[in-house]
Amino acid sequence: MVFSSLFFLYAFFAVFILIYFCFAKNIKTKNAFLIIFSLIFYAWGDPAYIWLLLFSTFINYIAGLVIDRFRDTAVSKIGIFMSVAINIGFLMIFKYSGFIVENLNSWFALNLTVPDIKLPIGISFYTFQAMSYTIDCYWDSVKVQKSYSRFLMYVSLFPQLVAGPIVRYSDIEDELTERKTTSEDLSSGITRIVIGLAKKVILADSLYTIVDSFFGGGIKDLSVTGTWYAVILYAMYVYFDFSGYSDMAIGMGRILGFHFNENFNYPFLTRDVTEFWQRWHISLGSFFRDYLLYIPVFGKRIPTLNLFIVWFCTGLWHGASWNFVFWGLYFGIFIYIERLVGKKRMKKIPLAVKHIYNKIVIILGFGIFYFEDAHKLLDFFRNLIGLNGNAFIDDMVKLSFVNNIFLIIIAVIACFPVKNLFRTDCDSSSAKIIAVNTAKIVYTVILLAVSTVLLADSTNSPFLYFRF
Repeated sequence: MVFSSLFFLYAFFAVFILIYFCFAKNIKTKNAFLIIFSLIFYAWGDPAYIWLLLFSTFINYIAGLVIDRFRDTAVSKIGIFMSVAINIGFLMIFKYSGFIVENLNSWFALNLTVPDIKLPIGISFYTFQAMSYTIDCYWDSVKVQKSYSRFLMYVSLFPQLVAGPIVRYSDIEDELTERKTTSEDLSSGITRIVIGLAKKVILADSLYTIVDSFFGGGIKDLSVTGTWYAVILYAMYVYFDFSGYSDMAIGMGRILGFHFNENFNYPFLTRDVTEFWQRWHISLGSFFRDYLLYIPVFGKRIPTLNLFIVWFCTGLWHGASWNFVFWGLYFGIFIYIERLVGKKRMKKIPLAVKHIYNKIVIILGFGIFYFEDAHKLLDFFRNLIGLNGNAFIDDMVKLSFVNNIFLIIIAVIACFPVKNLFRTDCDSSSAKIIAVNTAKIVYTVILLAVSTVLLADSTNSPFLYFRF
């Protein structure tokens, strides 16, 4: 089931909200309905693997109890080891087994049968959530959850179940047992859902149509300008697609009384690559930073080695393909270089130079992200500087740019914090507050109407991060 579908918005979610607020009179009943609808949501898209979700939650729930019961003993260490090993094992089997066997066959001239295992929806997200809980329990950062139903609800919350953000247990620990939805929560949540939907339906899907017309076939003959044009639009597509999903997830959570952390913070406004990754997919970056960056390797922490382990894992997390690994290490190299330069010297670099530098690095990174085929990736890089004998510009890119100029302008503007235009403060006059709130309502209604019309006239397009 896809958030950006008429069925989800006007049937599943509408029915759930009606039942949740009209028939659930206490937190226990609300939680029960939330678990039921979350499991239905998951089973709707991947019924064959709902057992894996339930098994994963049960194993990590038991691990948490064992860690707490036998704290500071060898049994506790066994508990956390088994939890991490089983979680990583699930990922290795269901996500990377085919990739591993393919490479073994290639490297050692073997003829092993390549497993053809369907990737369970959301496994990369809910596995990391469950694992972060058991690690935090072992570190005594959170209290163990004694109720399996509450732990199941934490992992299976349908707003963030299949594509994040990766919600830490500590972020919503109290809200599992006591929460309320205020008028501000409702208003903010609905607005956030509509903005996320518009990012996906109006911007991301439209941008991808253009990208696919350039990158969907052979790219060797694309002009230099056409290659840059397409990869810039692809970078914006990924941003609007994934941040759109995150907005909808955060908005739905807000309506239910949960306060998920932000997952994107206008990443294209950054001044360096390090800052970009502090603003992009924040929940994943903070996960690796907190659980992997400071872990001792061979008995001690080696900062440079840990840094590249983090970026190797960040790339591999995105998919079982070498281009994702290269993508992660690519950013790791630039972050390492920026560390060597140092914050003081980075600050002395002219702002314009820093913006040009980091935008080029970021955009080229998305090219690596897009092309899983090594030959096409090489053609992409050669195209960028005309080494394939391609023209500097052609009629295809001119026509596409002219025909989509308004979409591109809106997309660029949407990369900035436009929502700040609708902010008021304590000193604002009542007339200004009324005017801003009215504009906000009109803006939201228009976005919802346009998105609905576009959805009615198209087939469902899953969010990109459903793949991961």
